[in-house]
Amino acid sequence: MKTKNLIFVLAMSMLLFNCSSDSNDDVKEQEMNPDPTTITYDAHIASIINNNCNQCHGSTPTNNAPFSLTTYDAVRGRVDRIIARVNNSTNPMPPSGQISSNLRDMIQKWKDDGLLEN
Repeated sequence: MKTKNLIFVLAMSMLLFNCSSDSNDDVKEQEMNPDPTTITYDAHIASIINNNCNQCHGSTPTNNAPFSLTTYDAVRGRVDRIIARVNNSTNPMPPSGQISSNLRDMIQKWKDDGLLEN
């Protein structure tokens, strides 16, 4: 009887220890495959700014634009003002008319996601 109990305890112990894992494989896979819906400056926002803002807010601002929006730091530092202006229907930026709601939503999501650069 003692032998059966010993075998049972050993089998349960092996089962218990084999089912636990301290592996970080799932974390590594998550790091290698970032969320495809995460918005970053380099992948998404830079092209929006370049196509819609830098005609006036270029490296040398023109048309009475008070600042440049040619770098990540410049855009990040003015993101609240940018969001307010692109969403303003009476005084929008760019002055030629509001950018699409998809692009405006993308800028907002970029801010909400933490203003990631790349």
